[in-house]
Amino acid sequence: MSEFTYWVNGTFVPASQAAIPLDHRGFRTGDAVFDTERTFNGKIFRLREHLERMKRSLSYTRIDPGLSMEELAQASEQTVERNRHLLADYGDFWVTQLIARGNGANPAKPGPAFVAVVLRQLAYAKMAPLYEQGAPLIIPTVRSSTVGGVDPKVKSVSRLHFALADLEAKERDPDGVALMVDDRGNLAEVVSGNLFLVTNGVVRTPGSQGILEGVSRATTIELCRRDGLPVQAGDLQPYDLYTADEAFFTTTSICIMPVRSLNGAPIGKAVPGVITRKLTDSWNRLVGLDIPGQFRAQAAKLAAKAAQPAPAAR
Repeated sequence: MSEFTYWVNGTFVPASQAAIPLDHRGFRTGDAVFDTERTFNGKIFRLREHLERMKRSLSYTRIDPGLSMEELAQASEQTVERNRHLLADYGDFWVTQLIARGNGANPAKPGPAFVAVVLRQLAYAKMAPLYEQGAPLIIPTVRSSTVGGVDPKVKSVSRLHFALADLEAKERDPDGVALMVDDRGNLAEVVSGNLFLVTNGVVRTPGSQGILEGVSRATTIELCRRDGLPVQAGDLQPYDLYTADEAFFTTTSICIMPVRSLNGAPIGKAVPGVITRKLTDSWNRLVGLDIPGQFRAQAAKLAAKAAQPAPAAR
């Protein structure tokens, strides 16, 4: 497929030429924050809500981006527009804003920040089958956060614990999605997403104390209320998920994904469950697109392209 164009410190550059110096503190120490959206029909979904969270992350970390969130929104929209000719190939885009503290040795006097907007392809092939099969969740030994550490509501690039949790889950099941618990053993979040379960018609989700408060999580809660579904946020234990009628998780790229099992034990009697299907339909109406259908169509397109014989050598 054709190459993306990124926005890096105010300049558009080919993705293959975009770089951050190897000695930059954003790379070496993870002294950076980011946020991520996706497009629907080429338009960034809830960009302002994501950048409001970015602003909170910047305030917490005391990183000065050197530009306003309105300017970052314009840069993001311009980057999508610059790549619009690739929509036929990619279907839609995964959009990320990255801001690293300036590269001075003293974080209190760091110099100009590193700011970039990058695009990626959505994980169509990997995720398409799971909309019907459901994702298997696995609780790893790695915990979601440490008491006194960085607040999980900050979307920091320092995510080694997520990588290790994901690695452990995939070692147990290639399709496994890590579901992390917090320091007290309560359910926290899946890697890059928020958990929901349904018990006796009530939609339940972990409270905000130990999680990143996802924009897709907030959107789903909004849809629950719009659809007349009771929703509760609070402490949940693995027991609550094992005994739930159904479960799903939400995240930016895939929006809503049914869950089929926890540590190999089936969740509920049907996948997707009744409420998960209802909320998937609500998501589809909200964004004006059949989300699972797009993933299936794009996955089939990628598979067909991969099956084409290579051009004969001359």
